[in-house]
This record gives sequence, structure tokens and C-alpha cells, in this order.
Amino acid sequence: MKNTFLNKPRSDLSLCVVEQSQSVKRAYPKGAEIAEVGKHIKFDPDILSTFDYKGWQSLHHDLLVVSAAVEFADRRWKRPRGWSRKFNITVPVLDLAAWQRKEVIESLLSALRHLTADIWSFNFVQWRGPAPIGARQGVLAFTKTKTFTIAYSDGLDSRAVSALSGDKLGLRVRIAKSRNRLKKGDQPFDQIPFKVQGFRGLESSFRSRGFQFSAITAIAAHMSELSRVVVPESGQGALGPVLLPLHNIHPDYRNHPTFFRKMERFVRALLGYQVKYDQPRIWYTKGQTLGAFLELPGKKQEDLTDTRSCWQTRRIVNTNGGRKQCGLCAACLLRRLSMHTAGITEAADAYVISDLKCSDVNESLAVIPQQRDRDIMIEYGSVGARHLQHLAEMADLPDDELRIHASELAAALGESWEDTMKNLRMLLVNHAEEWRAFLTAQEEKSFLKSWMDGGRYGRSK
Repeated sequence: MKNTFLNKPRSDLSLCVVEQSQSVKRAYPKGAEIAEVGKHIKFDPDILSTFDYKGWQSLHHDLLVVSAAVEFADRRWKRPRGWSRKFNITVPVLDLAAWQRKEVIESLLSALRHLTADIWSFNFVQWRGPAPIGARQGVLAFTKTKTFTIAYSDGLDSRAVSALSGDKLGLRVRIAKSRNRLKKGDQPFDQIPFKVQGFRGLESSFRSRGFQFSAITAIAAHMSELSRVVVPESGQGALGPVLLPLHNIHPDYRNHPTFFRKMERFVRALLGYQVKYDQPRIWYTKGQTLGAFLELPGKKQEDLTDTRSCWQTRRIVNTNGGRKQCGLCAACLLRRLSMHTAGITEAADAYVISDLKCSDVNESLAVIPQQRDRDIMIEYGSVGARHLQHLAEMADLPDDELRIHASELAAALGESWEDTMKNLRMLLVNHAEEWRAFLTAQEEKSFLKSWMDGGRYGRSK
């Protein structure tokens, strides 16, 4: 697909990653931002030790440092109106020869460019200190043979798809930066082992997190000698952000097959190992995925209702009863739609904004004391609702208007154009039916229906 967001990037932005206490010993470009390992890129020794098993290589350490450097740059500098930025990144690595290979550099730049629409340039230099881990090299011992690894957030999709793929056969790689309480049976790789900190982040899009998650699951797969990496995202979440990108914003390819093919090429070039990012639920809605989960023996609604989908961290979700889900952001609306489709009933107090049936959105938002917070939630909610509506409307588009998407997907998935078009059409039709049923359940006067007509507030406005 032609990318319209790659023209006229802003002037070069330079970042130099340095080892701890090495910031004054290296020469770096004038005006470059310095990210010191141990200060700005901070590895947690306890978490890092969960990676210290037989099979750990210097290249794995390097890939974590590169992932952290990419996150630092991506979050540090705000995007211009033209979206694209131009980065020059200097990173110290243990295996310098490997990172200087042409195929490694080209595949790395291709994956990042596709994902972020930024222009990246890397200068790899020799890491001068000792490797932080690798001395222990314990043995990865599992009670049951593993056949795949899965990027696991403990959210709806990851919990459901892990079970559908065979829970006991999967190696869960937890893609979180805050340690949840470990549950019985949890395994190594339970948390991202580093945090990027100590600077003012000016950009919130953080598209590069897709690279970070894919890289960490590839490390786990390589160490465990597993080639299949399960990506749990269902169809709406994987394809929706590319089918319907927001105005003047680069399409979000984080869970799109075209990005994963580029990551496979990069991992193969760097590690000499072939992984396959598999998306078993890409042609299913999230509601269908949850429904399939409930059909498994012994599974019940309570196995899903205690998950979290909301990405909000604002004060509106922090209540006296703990941190709730907002109920109105795009992630919450997709969750509520999917729960409705699967016939799952959540507790009445599951969301801060619980009632979607009011004719005036301000009645639903009355639980939020600050007007500024109410305005922000209206903005988030209206954008999310219209995205789901427009995705439903795509079901009625003629084949010619879906052709470019079907062709891109067919090439990435290795499927015929005809089969891909059929699957894409079925996904859109199923989503449209589910969305109509969900809106109907909110009753005729719901402010959601007002938003579908272009209104931003309630029917009383």
C-alpha cells in the first residue's frame, strides 16, 4: 500500500546510547541526546535474570538495548504535522560484526520504517563493558513440551487465544513493564526487563512498541527453540487501524501481517533463526474469539470478566474501589461490543461510565467531576464509536474499494487474492452484524446513535 506519510521528515534527531559511566568517554554528535544505560535505560536485574537460561546470546542482549533505544527516540521527540521524523541512533552492542551486516541493517530499517513511518539510521559501536547476564545459564525446563510462544498481556485476546491454541503447549511471554502477581504455573520471560525513563516524553503514539514486543517474543522463541509465535489479536484490532487510519495519522501496523513478515526477515538476518508470527484469529471478530473460548471444556465467563482492556490511566479511572475501566474509550467500546456478542454479562460497576443508554451523554458522564475530563472522554468515545461504525460500513463496499487491502494481505499471508477477499468480507460482515446488535441493545435514544449521525454530544445538544 502506498505510504503517504513518508515525505518531508523534520531535521535529523540524534540519540547516543552509552554504557553506564561512559558518557564522557565517547565522542558523539553535537546536540545529540544522551541515553545512559543504567540511568535512562534501566534494566531490572531480577527481571533480566528470568532470561538468563541456556541459549542466551550476546545478540539477545543487544536486541534488548536496541529496542530500548528505539523506544527512547520514539517517545522523546514529538511528531511534526507531516508525521515522519528522521533519527540517527548510536547504540553500543556486544556482537558488533553481526549488527554491521548489510542484511541486518536493511531488514531492521525496513521493519521500523513500515511500523513508524519514520526514517531511521543506526551507528553501531562496540560495547566496552562485560555482558550483564549470561553467567548463570540455567536450563529451561518445562513440565510439558512447548510448541509455540505467545505475546501475553493477560487481556481478553491473549487469555482466550492462549487457551484456544492449547494453554499448556504455549510459552507465555509477558509484554508488560509492571510486574503482575505471578500465578501458579507462570514461566520465565514474565516481564519486559527494562524501562526507559528520566526524560520528558513528548510523543504518545509509541508505534515502536510493536517492534519491542515482537523482538522480545522472538528472543524467547529462539532460546526455547520454538519457531511459532502466536499473535493473539483478533481481526478488528489487527486490521481495523490499517483499514481505517485516523485523519493525517500513519496507519497502525503493529498487529498487521505485513509488519510481521518484515520482522521475520529481520530476526532471520540477525539471529539466523526462522520464526513465524502466526495470527490464528485474524479473520474472526473479538466477540467470536471470546465465544470460542467459552465453548472450551471448563471455561466460564468469570475467566474473562476479570481482564482489563482500558488503556486509560487518568484520574477518572482511579476510584475509591480501585482502578476501574473507563467504559467509553475505543478499547472499552470494543470490549463491551465483544462481551455482548459472546453473551457475557459484566458487573454493573465494571466501568466508570457504565450507562450507554442515556440520550444525553452528560448524564452518563455525571460521575466524572471535572468538566475537562468529561470533554476528553467525549472526544475519545466519539472517535472510538465512529471507528467501529465506519468499520461496519466497510462491509457494504464493492470489491474494487477493498482490493488494495486484500492484495496487501494476500501477499503477506501467502494466500490467494480470492480467498483473502472472501475472508476480509466475512470479517467485516460479522463485525457489522455485531455492531448493529450492540447498538440495538443500547436502545433507540442512546447517545451512541447520536454520534453515528455526526453529533458529538447528546441528543439534547
